[in-house]
Amino acid sequence: MRAREFFEQRNILEVDTPVLSKFPVTDPNIECLSLNCAAGTDLFLHTSPEYKMKQLLAAGYGDIYQICKVFRDGERGPHHLREFTLVEWYRPKFGLREIMGDTIEFIASVLDRSELSASAEFASYEDVFQRTVNLDPRSVDVEELALCVNADQQLRNALGDDRDAWLDLVLAQSIVPELADDRLTVIFHYPASQAALARICPDDKNAADRFEVFYGRHELANGFVELTDADEQRSRFEMDREKRRRNQAAAREIDEDLINALRAGMPACAGVAVGFDRLLMLHEDQDNISAVSSFVV
Repeated sequence: MRAREFFEQRNILEVDTPVLSKFPVTDPNIECLSLNCAAGTDLFLHTSPEYKMKQLLAAGYGDIYQICKVFRDGERGPHHLREFTLVEWYRPKFGLREIMGDTIEFIASVLDRSELSASAEFASYEDVFQRTVNLDPRSVDVEELALCVNADQQLRNALGDDRDAWLDLVLAQSIVPELADDRLTVIFHYPASQAALARICPDDKNAADRFEVFYGRHELANGFVELTDADEQRSRFEMDREKRRRNQAAAREIDEDLINALRAGMPACAGVAVGFDRLLMLHEDQDNISAVSSFVV
């Protein structure tokens, strides 16, 4: 109820996009659930409504949001379910500062804790690395990152020279546990190599206009100022596919519908996805996502 009230007050239109897709995501860190159809064509359960919502934006829709179930294979743990609820929205003409503010206000509204808006801490990715582990993420090498997490040989073999994987591990193991547990923390300007579907920061080619929101150890949101360049997005998808091949994972097809929408002219906008189940965990003061789900598959 509070979630929809938030969007209604801002005249953001609720939309409903298909759960099934012809295309999986290429992201090396996300696996889709697939369906074997009688016609012999595989379909995929969406991992996010993002691609279809961007097609609506390209078709002329303005501010839009969606609350829906999404599906990710292999994700099961204290903070993860294979099927979970995502709240995702897009704001044309919004920049990074505006979408971060929107996200903080949404979380505070849903949790009915207005003080979260005023107390939120904003810090760049570079700053949290330097102040927490005394490393510069722009220049640190793999060996220094491995030493930071006391990596054994098995872990070194698993991650190899994948610098972004090491950065992710240091963030998860050494930085996020040190974040304040009584307020929201917004980490922004992730490395350009981790841009995903975000644009590169106009003022810094080494940073992406991407952010994440945490409450203590809980990651709640992931958002971007969206990339609108079709050629650049295709290039990133191809790099994803190459990384999947190196990792001996299935090399997924590129979603041509999304590429065509970008080429047709998706407007400049920013978007964000918030894990609703994790908000419910905070609201109910639970440490395991299963505690706020009546059915766990």
